[in-house]
Amino acid sequence: MGHVRAELDETERRIAAVLMASPRASWRTVARTLGLSERTVVRRATPLLHDGTLRPTAVRNPDRFPHLIPMALRIRCRPSRIRAIAAGLARRADTVWVDILGGGDEISSVLFLDGPQARTSLLLRDLPATTDVQSWDAYDLMKVFPAGFAWSGGLLTTDQFDSLTPILREPGAAPEIQPLDEALIDQLATNARAGYDDLATRLGTSASTVRRRLDLLTSGHMVRLACELDLRLLGIGTEALLWIATGPGSLEAIGHELSRHPQVRFAAATTGAANLLVAVAAEDLGGLYTFLTRTVGSIDDIRSLEVTRILSTVKRTGRIRPPDA
Repeated sequence: MGHVRAELDETERRIAAVLMASPRASWRTVARTLGLSERTVVRRATPLLHDGTLRPTAVRNPDRFPHLIPMALRIRCRPSRIRAIAAGLARRADTVWVDILGGGDEISSVLFLDGPQARTSLLLRDLPATTDVQSWDAYDLMKVFPAGFAWSGGLLTTDQFDSLTPILREPGAAPEIQPLDEALIDQLATNARAGYDDLATRLGTSASTVRRRLDLLTSGHMVRLACELDLRLLGIGTEALLWIATGPGSLEAIGHELSRHPQVRFAAATTGAANLLVAVAAEDLGGLYTFLTRTVGSIDDIRSLEVTRILSTVKRTGRIRPPDA
């Protein structure tokens, strides 16, 4: 794997957007969606996958795995130690994202913890034992809104996006999870574009079985397929977390509404003083201001809002960012 890119041109950005929305899309599908030749798509996309600029991956949907406890943390720590603490969090297998926030003394992290004992160990043992962690707040994620399961950075038209994202339709029946499914998800987390034959070889089964189980996992919203990359390569210079308090009766509708916005990459209902956590991506601070004043400002029954800008990303969608990023 080589060094990730410092920039992408317009064609590469559009290809990246398609793979973010549909990480396993065939080259033919990518070409048809963008109006390019398949040969052009392969020639431009293959180096981006090879050098790790684009990293297709997979994350379990905690709503479909009852033993998982999804939780958000806000950790305040000594600024001189913040990168080391964030790196330690990122190395945990149960962290999905780890961000350093704009004040330079706070880390935000989302974890999918393996049961109540893991939650207790984290809060009562691991965090208190971490040098220079000063305090923290923990929020259980009561519901992750599924519209955030597919995202394109707002670079695709509505028709293009809708044609690529069947996962946003009503989920099918949740299949009973088999040991093969768990192993398959682990393989997809390493490379969500791995071919059926390759996956079958790694898992000791047939390609047709892999295809069938993967179709069940995705149609049942058991797993989110994603494509991780540094969003600055898409022209996104500002990311922020919004901690929103809504009225209880409005939480579901507002969560769904915001999760469908092209600038929102994640939305979840939480416990705590704020009951909605929203991750927003914008071109710059002006774009963030417009989102806050026009999109959030137009929604009734938002009672309070805290905005925390993301300074640096250490881990995203379960993948640690390369040092070059």
